[in-house]
Amino acid sequence: MMIAYILKLILLVPLVGGMAFAALWMWRKVQPGMALRQQVRLVKLVDAVPLGATGRLAVVEFGDRHLLISVSRGAVQLLSEQPIAAEPLHD
Repeated sequence: MMIAYILKLILLVPLVGGMAFAALWMWRKVQPGMALRQQVRLVKLVDAVPLGATGRLAVVEFGDRHLLISVSRGAVQLLSEQPIAAEPLHD
């Protein structure tokens, strides 16, 4: 009786683990933007900083401009925009 239980355990644990791995692998392949062949995006998130519990300040690249936006639970507001600099500004 105990040997049958151990044999089932030895067979089923790798089978369930393999099925979980296969399901996660397929989920990753099906999700848009996570596949190996990513599509070209028009909007790129450059940087984001949290402002409190629900707010965020973000720099978004769109076309040849950087947009500074404020994102909160109920709204998105454009704060500033400027052309993309030839060289990034660093302190």
